[in-house]
Amino acid sequence: MADKTIHTILGGLRPAPEHQGEIVVIGLGRFGSTLATTLIEMGHEVLGVDIDGERVQRFAEVLTHVVQADTTNEQALRQLGIADAATVVVGIGTDIEASVLTTSALSDLKIPNIWAKAMTDPHGRILGLVGAHHVVFPEAEMGSRVARLVTGELIEYFALDDDFVLIEMFVPQNLAGMRLGDTDIRARYRVTVVCIKPEDSPFTYAESATLLGKGDLIVVAGHRADIEQFASVET
Repeated sequence: MADKTIHTILGGLRPAPEHQGEIVVIGLGRFGSTLATTLIEMGHEVLGVDIDGERVQRFAEVLTHVVQADTTNEQALRQLGIADAATVVVGIGTDIEASVLTTSALSDLKIPNIWAKAMTDPHGRILGLVGAHHVVFPEAEMGSRVARLVTGELIEYFALDDDFVLIEMFVPQNLAGMRLGDTDIRARYRVTVVCIKPEDSPFTYAESATLLGKGDLIVVAGHRADIEQFASVET
């Protein structure tokens, strides 16, 4: 299931979507709340929406804005201003009907970047048919990783443990055209480029003489804080 999730995300994120403004997270269960709070930690503004009043109260002091609403109703979405959002994540859990109707309503509103959580393969196929641009499958630790993916900041994010991660991203603009050994990445950012995928070529080992081309993909390893600082470099 994890492999399927990764391939689904990778297939939908090349090229990465441009993100602007507040991110909307609909459904504040385990997955949605983890994703929403991670986005807040990353410095994004988040509108959380849930039909459960207790959940709304629980996150009132955590997220930028939180509202209680029935998101299967297109008019309710309009009243909340969601029609103007660039990125919406549908994290509704076991209510598959609500998940599908919400995704369909968002599609009718022409939201440009709709992510939806699927419970099963058939559910995922239906979400795609009604308008989801990206479908992810529930996984306990997925929330924080998908938060980084939906913003277009990274292509892949994989935590090896609580403090050490691997990321896949495009070569930052300020490093394009340089040889890896001349960049001082290890000294400047305390991270290591593990391998590189030049455009139209397979992945290969990254060496000191490796030329970092604009549009090349790199896999970088390091401690979480160092990786997040490096990932914030403009790509």
